Amino acid sequence: MDSQENNPAQGIDEEQKAAPAAPVTDNSAEETQKEPVSQDPATSETKEAAEQAKSETTEVSEPAKKVYASKQEVLDRVKEIAAGEETPDKDEVDHLKAAFYRFHIAERDRKQKEYLEAGGDPEKYQIVPDDDEEAFKANMQLIKEKRAKAFEKAQQEREENLKHREEIIEKIKNMATSPDEANKSYNDFKALQQEWKEIGAVPPEKSSETWRNYQLYVEQFYDLLNLNREAREYDFKKNLEAKTKLCEEAEKLAEEPDVVSAFHQLQDLHEQYREIGPVAKELREEIWTRFKNASTVVNKKHQEHFEKLRAEEEENLAKKTALCEKTEAIAKEENKNAADWEKHSKEIMAIQQEWKTIGFAPKKNNEEIFQRLRKTCDDFFGRKAEYFKEVRTRLNENAEKKKALIAKAQELADSTDWKATSDKLIQLQKEWKTIGTVPRKISDQLWNEFLTACNKFFDARNAAHAGTHAEEKENLQKKRDIIEELKKIAADAGEDARDKVQELADKYNAVGHVPFREKDKIYKEYHDVMDKIYENLHISAAKRHLDNFKNNLRGMAKKGEDAIDSERARLVHRYDQLKQEITTYENNLGFLNISSKKGNSLVDEMNRKVQKLKDDAQMIREKIKAIDQQNKESDKEAK
Repeated sequence: MDSQENNPAQGIDEEQKAAPAAPVTDNSAEETQKEPVSQDPATSETKEAAEQAKSETTEVSEPAKKVYASKQEVLDRVKEIAAGEETPDKDEVDHLKAAFYRFHIAERDRKQKEYLEAGGDPEKYQIVPDDDEEAFKANMQLIKEKRAKAFEKAQQEREENLKHREEIIEKIKNMATSPDEANKSYNDFKALQQEWKEIGAVPPEKSSETWRNYQLYVEQFYDLLNLNREAREYDFKKNLEAKTKLCEEAEKLAEEPDVVSAFHQLQDLHEQYREIGPVAKELREEIWTRFKNASTVVNKKHQEHFEKLRAEEEENLAKKTALCEKTEAIAKEENKNAADWEKHSKEIMAIQQEWKTIGFAPKKNNEEIFQRLRKTCDDFFGRKAEYFKEVRTRLNENAEKKKALIAKAQELADSTDWKATSDKLIQLQKEWKTIGTVPRKISDQLWNEFLTACNKFFDARNAAHAGTHAEEKENLQKKRDIIEELKKIAADAGEDARDKVQELADKYNAVGHVPFREKDKIYKEYHDVMDKIYENLHISAAKRHLDNFKNNLRGMAKKGEDAIDSERARLVHRYDQLKQEITTYENNLGFLNISSKKGNSLVDEMNRKVQKLKDDAQMIREKIKAIDQQNKESDKEAK
């Protein structure tokens, strides 16, 4: 007996020591164990399926997956699998799931887009439950149960296969006791080898151990087998040819573009390699080294592939973390008005779009980082909805107030008590200005109704006073003539310009009413030229008015202290009234909707009103100071 027969375990021991770290496992068992747990479709299943539809990088790619044209076609196939007798294939089930949710999400996004383009409110949009999705989930649950049953059955079969293989090992062990016994049992041994090959998979955790024991006693049997060299060499030659072919196939896998597929194919080759008997002892190390080296190339590419995926996932996690921090910062910013809310909403929605362009984070972090973003977004948009709910309530309250003023104005529209009714309508108009904005869709309608009621009365009043129009037109011309004279003085102010201006001002003030429609225009024209004159003469209107007041104050002092004290009390009371009016107008300015044309006009008018009130308040304050100064001087003279 040669050296191969004297040392039967050496070759297989060395092969086993150099075997790849990744063991061959049974795919059906692994897939069933990894079946996902059913989760909330709004937060996990739909999102994971959508991401899987975009990138199925970690699954074994297949040469040709069926392309489905519609969601219904996918659903029909799922129903067919659920109702059929066949054991569902995991790759096909995953492919169907990804395809269904790709159609489902696209359909949901299209409906939402159509709703928004039709003018719908984004805050009121709700995702309607989909019967197809419910049917899909129900059938997928049936498939899951079938797979679980198949897995349980496969487990039982593996246990039976393990028991069968252990029996074969024990029989071969009993045969490999002596050369004579081996020779006698050769045919039975070959039958046991064939029987071993026909046995299916065993539990993964027992696979390597069972194979080692089988190979150990097979080699012992061969080493003890007292056959002629020709028969033994023939077996070794066939085994060498088979293992050489496996080496060539393993070496070709280095060129396979799909490294995941190459890795799984390599596992199949390892399984086949284990089932082949030994080769000549002097070639055992050589053939195993060749196969091991080819395996190392594939395993390295497989490892690098997943390291790259893990690096990309970590980078995606960093990007998503940055987006979460950015969203949280925006959500913390103060929103003073609707414009702030809209601005921040657009920023957050842009972040959400950017989020969709980023791939998976690491599996252990993926759901957590998504929930972090979702929590911030839900909180922000919840507060936004509450804010606009309060705004709508306030707008509706303002609308009711304006409707009440419209009703009052309509009641007064037919009155012929010209003076009293004019005062009432003017007061209603002032009150209208103090009311804040109303819903935009009825803003113009309410204003037109109010304006129509006011115009109806004032038109009737103007018609009743038509006889005074001629006199008013004559007064208008007189004022225009005075303004022209003032313009000449403004262009060339001489030494006596002040007296001339005062004379023309008295003359202007003595002229009666002008047509109502021309009143503001002629008033502005007169004061513009007067302001220019006072500017040229280095005399402000305020100073002139104050100087007149001080001159009048001396005359008032002659009437006694009671007259001055009475005037001071009146001024203090008027000053307090003006401050209150200024506060009211400034508060109301904050509620005006300046986005509409009428809103702009009203804001400008109220701003002018506020400035006028502030100027009046300052003038009264100066008058009070003048009175106090007059009293001090009077006290000094009395002492």
